Amino acid sequence: MTQLLPFFIVLFAGLFFSDVFSRLHIPWVVALILGGILIGPSAFGIFEADATIDFIGQIGLIFLMFMAGLETNFSTFKKNAKNIVGLSLFNGLLPFIVGVGIGFAFGYSLIVSLLIGIIFISSSIAVVMPSLEVSGLLRTRIGNYIVSATVIEDIISLVFFSVLFQTISPITSLSLPVFYILLAVFLVFFRWLVPKLQWLLTRLSGDRNKLFQPELQVMFVILIGIVITFELLGLHPIIAGFFAGAVLSSSIHTDILKDKLKTLSYGLFIPIFFIVIGSKTDLSVFTQLEGAGLIALVIILGSMLAKFISGWFGGRISGFSTNESAFIGASTIPQLSTTLAAAFAGFEFGLLDQRLLTALVLLSIVTTIVGPMLMRTFRKKAKEKSSDAPEVVDIKYGV
Repeated sequence: MTQLLPFFIVLFAGLFFSDVFSRLHIPWVVALILGGILIGPSAFGIFEADATIDFIGQIGLIFLMFMAGLETNFSTFKKNAKNIVGLSLFNGLLPFIVGVGIGFAFGYSLIVSLLIGIIFISSSIAVVMPSLEVSGLLRTRIGNYIVSATVIEDIISLVFFSVLFQTISPITSLSLPVFYILLAVFLVFFRWLVPKLQWLLTRLSGDRNKLFQPELQVMFVILIGIVITFELLGLHPIIAGFFAGAVLSSSIHTDILKDKLKTLSYGLFIPIFFIVIGSKTDLSVFTQLEGAGLIALVIILGSMLAKFISGWFGGRISGFSTNESAFIGASTIPQLSTTLAAAFAGFEFGLLDQRLLTALVLLSIVTTIVGPMLMRTFRKKAKEKSSDAPEVVDIKYGV
């Protein structure tokens, strides 16, 4: 019976801290991470993830990236594609260079420095979308640019991440060009196969009682099957989860099924992942390891400044006003899902040490809070300048 205690603690912590911190207007994800820190070994020490909880956390990580892929609609990029790609590349290149430079400056190897740079590329659609919705800019030209560029940056970051891991620890003997050609073929194949497979499995399930949720079971089986296939191909689970979501995004036609997937993901697996991340964040490194506080400060400031400046320049090059460009720069600051997923994977893989993991978790916490604050600062002036007719944006947000 005591084997259930860690599971109970992590579930209770997710429920308790998300409710308590929400009253302080602290974002849900930040609340879960802070809750994990408080109950973890570096604070009160009442919880430490065992093998079972780690496994469930890994499932949560896959579901986190799956939902990110599921909520991505690539039709949004059709309008103004050239400028959007230019903005995302500009907003990714400078942070990448800054991240690599920080890694070298603190004596880390080329591989670790590249990983820091890759993490710096990503932004957070989960933070950006609600902020744009509140500001009234979501369905404007500037909102379309920001959402599209953020998604592209996350995809670029994930692709680079997979290249890095495939280079240092090849899961497949295929060369990188052949590997990515096969990946593209599989993506196209699965987008063709999944609707037919979904129809077949639904037919086989028959008219079973809805109590057994046959439609959800079918989707879950297809999800795990796609993730396993991509992993066998050589993709890391977080990239496999994202591409599985991208493949299935066109096969889910009802909000009811999507709501069920969200309930399963956000109600169970994803909160456990964030609690585990928090529990593995050791704040004592700031007193025990020399330079830990400095590297955290440099990483946080370096990422925020690089993102803001490159976003501002990207906005100006795309024809936006000074105030609108400042709003774009602020919207690219938050680092969340991809950052935490890559940091956790890098730590588990042995690439990132404890002080780097702690610094990157703090980066997510700080930028998730500061980014929307800066967006609110610039949004009134940006909204006044944004007189474009509304455009429908099909991407919705998850975590």
